[in-house]
Amino acid sequence: MHDEESLVRRAQARDADAFAQLYEAHFEKVYRYVAMRLGNEMEAEDVTQEVFLKALGSISSFRWKGVPFLAWLYRIARNQVIDHYREKPKTPPVSITGLQVPEEGNPVEMAEEKNEFERIVKAAGKLTDAQREVIALRFVSDLSIAETARVMGRSEGAVKALQHSALTALRKIMAAGGT
Repeated sequence: MHDEESLVRRAQARDADAFAQLYEAHFEKVYRYVAMRLGNEMEAEDVTQEVFLKALGSISSFRWKGVPFLAWLYRIARNQVIDHYREKPKTPPVSITGLQVPEEGNPVEMAEEKNEFERIVKAAGKLTDAQREVIALRFVSDLSIAETARVMGRSEGAVKALQHSALTALRKIMAAGGT
């Protein structure tokens, strides 16, 4: 955390190398979050780039308040996804091929894992926006309940309840072959 704080301070002083290191450290997580929310690889790439452009432009406003820098990026990503939906009519999700299964192990198992992930993403498209967001933050981005609550601007109890309803709905959709 201290190293990241140092990088952020350097980036706030317009050190391009420091911002590049923050970008490299967090791009994949932010991209996976956006991709899960949008369900479209190309749009996710564009929105993720917008997130980092916005972060670069407003990094001077970031303040350490016990919240990791990544949580701040997720907040920007969340707002960019909302803006994206406002600006563009809702389109059906397209298969996510950019979210990679680890490149180690048995190729058959890797293909099965990737297919299962794509099935989940497609099923998640039938959830509400808030349910998709909590699933993306908790399980794709691996945030804690507290971190998810901060990003979503909700209480921890509300996040727990939303997560429960999202998982219940997702199980029903998956059990019904709802992909």
